[in-house]
Amino acid sequence: MEPISQLVKTTLPNYLSGLPVPDSFGGWFKLSFKDCLALIPPTLVVAGIGYTSYLAFCPAARKRCQAKNSGRCNNQIRKHEPKVVDMIDVEDIAEKAAFCRCWKTKNWPYCDGSHAEHNKQTGDNVGPVVIKK
Repeated sequence: MEPISQLVKTTLPNYLSGLPVPDSFGGWFKLSFKDCLALIPPTLVVAGIGYTSYLAFCPAARKRCQAKNSGRCNNQIRKHEPKVVDMIDVEDIAEKAAFCRCWKTKNWPYCDGSHAEHNKQTGDNVGPVVIKK
């Protein structure tokens, strides 16, 4: 407990008092490069605490974050249906058709190449299923 007490009572106030925080708005533009670098660590700490607080106290943000990381692959197509099923007659297909498997297409059920961005962002390797006559 002694090291934490020392950190809060002595070390942290000494560190904060040594930061080059200007007295006026115009003073921010007169900071040297070294002064700007000295302000990066406390700025990151404050931003991290702010973002964590935002997620903790804002239910909408928490819900969005959980939905994004839920493992769900279909985040937009016919969400009101319990299961998305499409029946396509082979005779209605041209010589070749590419069907989406990543659920990111804007032209469901046909692939529009959205998997390329999905793969780049997630490291996945999904592509379309291609059917030929």
